[in-house]
Amino acid sequence: MKRPLNVKAALSTITALLIFCFISSSAFSQQVAMRTDLGNIVIELYPKKAPVTVSNFLKYVDSGFYNGTIFHRVIPGFVVQGGGLRFDFGRKETRDPIINESNNGLLNLRGTLSMARFSDPNSATSQFFINLKHNTHLDPNQYNPGYTVFARVVSGMEIVEKIVAEPRGLYRKHPDAPNAPVRILAAKRVSTQNDSTTKKPN
Repeated sequence: MKRPLNVKAALSTITALLIFCFISSSAFSQQVAMRTDLGNIVIELYPKKAPVTVSNFLKYVDSGFYNGTIFHRVIPGFVVQGGGLRFDFGRKETRDPIINESNNGLLNLRGTLSMARFSDPNSATSQFFINLKHNTHLDPNQYNPGYTVFARVVSGMEIVEKIVAEPRGLYRKHPDAPNAPVRILAAKRVSTQNDSTTKKPN
């Protein structure tokens, strides 16, 4: 004889599991570690603020796309840009462009990461840049669509500064690239418990 289904108990179990999943997901932040020729840079992602951008970025990370790419554009006092060119400055084939999510309340503050793009606001693919100061002209306003902030450096800003300090000017077609190319040797996801004392971008 089959035992009667205890609907109330089943619903209680499902509810408990959903609550556990919610607490577990909110207790951990999404981070990516980039191992470079000069050291490690760890970034924290903002999937709630820039869901399309973060999803796109993680697809590149998970596929190994960034491994072996270089920081090809380094401008002191402005940005460090990478994520699209190989060691020989050849461009890697990318996924389709994504929509601009710059109106998410995040500003291009020092240490934040934004998506690089062409003049078309919806042309970002794989390349990103790290802001070296608050680049107010990259924030969206009524005249400018702005650049999508989707992450920030939580560890390794000193490595970013090492990249900035590298000599440049050797390559005529890429005058802002370090003379000794700085590669992203590997980029991968890492999980870490949220720290409520960590300051978030305004």
